[in-house]
Amino acid sequence: MPRLEGKIALITGSGTGIGRATARAMAAEGARIVVAELDAESGEQTAQIITQAGGDCISVVTDATQEDSVKAAIDTAVRHYGGLHVLHNNAGGSTPVDSTVVDVALEEFWRAIRLDLFGTFLGCRFGIPAIIASGGGAVINMASNVALMGIAGLDCYTAAKGGIAAITRSMAVEFAPQKVRVNAIAPAATLTARVRARLDSGKSSVMKIAAGQLLGLIEPEDIANMAVFLASDEARMITGHIYPVDSGITMS
Repeated sequence: MPRLEGKIALITGSGTGIGRATARAMAAEGARIVVAELDAESGEQTAQIITQAGGDCISVVTDATQEDSVKAAIDTAVRHYGGLHVLHNNAGGSTPVDSTVVDVALEEFWRAIRLDLFGTFLGCRFGIPAIIASGGGAVINMASNVALMGIAGLDCYTAAKGGIAAITRSMAVEFAPQKVRVNAIAPAATLTARVRARLDSGKSSVMKIAAGQLLGLIEPEDIANMAVFLASDEARMITGHIYPVDSGITMS
């Protein structure tokens, strides 16, 4: 039987990159998918890819930084499919203008906090009650290797991802009695289209991260595979952990 048979999964930022790879992987394992994506076109493309492959998927335009938008996406999932079992807070990412705490524009700090950390907060705020009402399930947040080790020049992104790692642990304790598991994945630089462009541009911080990946560069599917595991009943006794999928960079 497929590993996610009967489960309903909502994935933010799943129009491209890691989110799209995760949506496809979860659908292939039997989950019904809600693509919660800000860009309507890319969200619909993901949904079409999944449905053309025989999966069950809808796309909902969602701004992960806006309370009403996130609540509406969760409500749509519950109304359309009858519940929610998996929430993957994937929306986020760093930008080339991130820098040190003394140099970076304050706007970049608030962008990272608003999208990565607050977006995760909002997903959990509305998603966890829906998961509890559905009998329990899994929240999968996206931290980063920068939350586990020192990386120069990414202070805004580091602050946001460090916050995600911390709140993942507290929510795991808070909601375990309601059968909600909360874990996070901590990727290193992953070969999405955005990261490929930054590698091609020679952005020094990303180049340094890539150089430390002992097993080679990470593909979006590598992150998706971990997300599928954490969403599945195979991980039923796992909560409150931050899982590096980092090609060995955090231990090298």
